[in-house]
Amino acid sequence: MPNRLIHETSPYLLQHAHNPVDWHPWNGEALARAQNEDKPIFLSIGYSACHWCHVMERESFEDEETARLMNEHFINIKVDREERPDLDEIYMAAVQALSGMGGWPMSVFLTPGLKPFYGGTYFPPRDMYGRPGFQTVLRSVARAYREQRALIDESAGQLTAHVRDMVAVPRGHGTVGYEEIETCVQDLRQRFDSRHGGFGQAPKFPHAMDIALLLRYHAKTRDTEALRMAEFTLEKMARGGMYDQLGGGFHRYATDAQWLIPHFEKMLYDNALLAKTYTEAYQLTRKPLYRRIVTETLDYVLREMTLPEGGFYSSQDADSEGREGIFFCWTPRQIAAVLGEEKAKIAGRYYGVDESGNFEQGLSVLHVSLDEEALAQRYGIPEDEVRDLLQEARRRLFDEREKRIKPGRDEKILTDWNGLMISALALAGNALDEPRYIQAAARACDFLLSHLKNEDRLWHTCKNGRAHTSGFLSDYAFFINGLLDTYEATRTVRWLHEALRLADAMIGHFWDTQDGAFFFTAHDHEPLIARTKNPMDNAVPSGNSLAILALLRLSEMTGNTDFKHKAVESLQAFADGLCRVPAAFCQMLAALDFWLAPPREIVLAGPDSNSLDPMQKALFERFLPNKVVLYAEPDTREPLAALSPLIEGKIPVNHSPTAYVCANYACQQPVATVDDLMARLD
Repeated sequence: MPNRLIHETSPYLLQHAHNPVDWHPWNGEALARAQNEDKPIFLSIGYSACHWCHVMERESFEDEETARLMNEHFINIKVDREERPDLDEIYMAAVQALSGMGGWPMSVFLTPGLKPFYGGTYFPPRDMYGRPGFQTVLRSVARAYREQRALIDESAGQLTAHVRDMVAVPRGHGTVGYEEIETCVQDLRQRFDSRHGGFGQAPKFPHAMDIALLLRYHAKTRDTEALRMAEFTLEKMARGGMYDQLGGGFHRYATDAQWLIPHFEKMLYDNALLAKTYTEAYQLTRKPLYRRIVTETLDYVLREMTLPEGGFYSSQDADSEGREGIFFCWTPRQIAAVLGEEKAKIAGRYYGVDESGNFEQGLSVLHVSLDEEALAQRYGIPEDEVRDLLQEARRRLFDEREKRIKPGRDEKILTDWNGLMISALALAGNALDEPRYIQAAARACDFLLSHLKNEDRLWHTCKNGRAHTSGFLSDYAFFINGLLDTYEATRTVRWLHEALRLADAMIGHFWDTQDGAFFFTAHDHEPLIARTKNPMDNAVPSGNSLAILALLRLSEMTGNTDFKHKAVESLQAFADGLCRVPAAFCQMLAALDFWLAPPREIVLAGPDSNSLDPMQKALFERFLPNKVVLYAEPDTREPLAALSPLIEGKIPVNHSPTAYVCANYACQQPVATVDDLMARLD
């Protein structure tokens, strides 16, 4: 008999729809029931690709005795953290305050008034590993709520006040400047792993925002060490097991310092952020490796993570056939069965596969253990023959892997993560001269505007044509930047117009009129125990960081000074944190760098629709992050002039493609060749 989750759209919630637990989604009915029955709430938060979420479901939520205890003593609510990041942020702060750590599945107990009083992450089914079993926890919490209610209420009140203090962001009183970027780079230097790349030790997350800031710092200062740290990390990640060597795309993080053994789920946001960062590294260095990683990653997304209508799915699971990572791992025997003994010997050595294995039960995660030149020397074969052999091996192993049972896929569409992927595709399409990526970005923009927008409001999530949950700040900020990147790739004024409409809506619904900057939830969002305004990067950039960048870009494009004022006011609102721990704000520092540059305002004026192609191509082949580009063409000049005063007077000189390079609305003399344009930008 299914529970109430059977009517939800989230794959994560649907995975629990046949549990014997009387699950509710987070809604008014569940919260009212807790009030009416005076029962505590057990709130379980996770996501579809989460390995330990699946483990706790098998061990506890499918267990009849555990379900009986839960149903008797609690109102049980299951939440997909990707659908409700607002709830996840608030109650994760509570769990971290209680236990000193966080993660998923998140297990937290609330009063009927939604105040947390106890929680943790994964609980084993029985007492083990020095941790109380979940049944022990349920009985203890139920007894305490029944027999020590006054103490529970007092504790919940104190914890709620602490959570509100944790998520509060008092208005900053200082100023921010380039010294914060310098301090952040110095911090990255200190934490840099000179042996394996990345920052810190295991587990290692692919903090794309850190690398992107280093690339910008190098471009501005010519600091070779910043570039070396960025490149070394990018190359180590590309060679490691965290990168899917056969199918392309990145797993979520590495469990070790070497980038070898991943946590196998694949998240849309990681692949968007990393594809964009590798694109920028390619723009800066022209190294073929970076181009290959970009194309393999984006091809994976288009092949396996794209809705036919144009949106992008959220994630792929770590598990298949009930085991983590089995889809991606190999033994020497399996490789030999595909390639034959001789070729398998070389391919196995390249991918680091041997009889002992590097994962579980003799399985190996593929990684580049020996490069092509070294392989050629080792086996006495010309390097081009090695390269051909490995290309064939990769293709055949991939084809064989496609016959395996694939990991599950979370097919909900999230507006904010889609915005990140749109940006990655648009930039890569421009930089690599790959029209199919640009076309995919434009299709996704169309999809979001058609299915996840209602007048001036965005929805956060959609599945099977059903959109729900009012959009969060990240939805607006990430998608606005995606629209701007798509405009710069397609020259279609519609995308700029839509970005402006959403920027106005973002300010109208999220702006903090008292202290500046943006709240994560809109002014008419359901009341929760706290309203957050988190400026720090996590797995994805903060909503405020990309909101600031979006407003700065739009201000340069349109001359709207209110956008710039709000962006600068937001930077100042977070000045205390930026000055104290700048390394937690890498994306915001990138936005700060854009503001301080000052950015180049480039207008390309063409006599016809195709004449600007060479100039556009040249602009995006180079790493020029602090710029905006507008296109004045016969069919777009009039609608664009209504949006941007920069267009005024920007005409093709002598009926030839002409470039105008400006800064702070002061323009240099126009130029008519690609070489002269590039010289102006040096």
